[in-house]
Amino acid sequence: MIPLSLEAVASAVGGRLCDVADSSALMTAPAVVDSREVEPGGLFAALPGEHTDGHAFAANAVKAGAVAVLATHPVGVPAVVVEDVLDALAALARTVLAAVPDVTVIGLTGSAGKTSTKDLIAQVLPERGETVATVKSFNGEIGMPLTVTHLDNGVRHLVLEMGARGIGHITHLTRIAPPTVGLVLNVGTAHVGEFGGREQIAKAKGELVEALPADGLAVLNADDPLVAAMASRTRARVLTFGTGNGADVRAVNVALDTSGRASFTLTAADAHARVDLALHGAHHVSNALAAAAVAIGLGVGVEKTAAALSRAVLVASGRMEVTDRGDGVRIVNDAFNANPDSMKAAFAAIEAMADGHRTVAVLGEMKELGADSSDEHRQVGRLAAAYIDVLIAVGDEDARTMASAAQEGNPHMHVVNAGDRDHALALARGLIQPGDVVLVKGSHSVGLEHTAVCLAQPDTLAGDR
Repeated sequence: MIPLSLEAVASAVGGRLCDVADSSALMTAPAVVDSREVEPGGLFAALPGEHTDGHAFAANAVKAGAVAVLATHPVGVPAVVVEDVLDALAALARTVLAAVPDVTVIGLTGSAGKTSTKDLIAQVLPERGETVATVKSFNGEIGMPLTVTHLDNGVRHLVLEMGARGIGHITHLTRIAPPTVGLVLNVGTAHVGEFGGREQIAKAKGELVEALPADGLAVLNADDPLVAAMASRTRARVLTFGTGNGADVRAVNVALDTSGRASFTLTAADAHARVDLALHGAHHVSNALAAAAVAIGLGVGVEKTAAALSRAVLVASGRMEVTDRGDGVRIVNDAFNANPDSMKAAFAAIEAMADGHRTVAVLGEMKELGADSSDEHRQVGRLAAAYIDVLIAVGDEDARTMASAAQEGNPHMHVVNAGDRDHALALARGLIQPGDVVLVKGSHSVGLEHTAVCLAQPDTLAGDR
């Protein structure tokens, strides 16, 4: 963290100091919005939440070590009082970033794979200097400024996820942290209900490359036509990645082992190097290529990039997180989120892992699909019928639609419905048998991460009863 006096913080955010005994007291740790995550010397931003107002935790935050609270009114402890806390966070992030002029800002967006790719980039770029990346999946107008406050003078790369739920969102984020490198992974169906179609999603995602300077770098997925077309929307140099011959950074000789881990030859210009990923799922080939293209575009050699990718480990939970239980059951926790594209990728991974074993899927509903929701759940159900032996569909009407389509697609398939995550857990514990490969996946709001974590712990199997 770049040390800032409270006086400097107030000046940066257009606020006034209240109940501050010493205006020269330093903010020496990042800003947070959860009082339980305060570090000594940090700043607590009191934002309104779904159930309570952050201002109610101001005293607790200072007691935990916060140097002050960013608030909209006096709170009885040292505070920087502003009109709007969210706007103040953005202004603070801009000030911190300006204090580290040599940092390269790398923005990335896409309908799927942002967090996994961000974590890969963060494990490759240290080859050329210290790297700070988005915390967890904090990729919006709250989380992104919080990540920026982690900067210090030794950081050379700042990797920022940029999420969007509408036109103009990414433009707003790029004004907080102007990128030098912009990576667009894909244009899928996530949040299609909010955008109104894939073309509108592409319009929103392309705002990232539009924000790049002429001497910047746009990294685009050559395998996705809507992303490849964004080359015409940027002044920056374009570097493409993909599996086709036309991509600048390519994967050839892709293979999966029986645990669903991919290996391939990374190819760029005339250089080649083998990559053996420790991550599960063929979809990580594209994520790894994206990370490789960013690194190579910034000057990391192909061999060093391939070696770093081969060393990379899973960082974020709930994304193809594999646990092999002592009783022979494999749990695949991919429950952080779900959309039609990521469901297809998960099924392909499960097929590779099954290797003749029975497959069980605990699938929650996919949210934010708008008018297409029923049709998308029906298609996922039909697809599940080709890959899955036992299906537990979790949720309400859309889950029942998915279950019905699966049963129609495979009349011999064992299909049951569960109303919520706890019901799903009870059903799964009764149905799982030794040797099963179990996929747990659904939109975040369904809460199946809890179900997956519980299933990863050995329990009484149906065959033991």
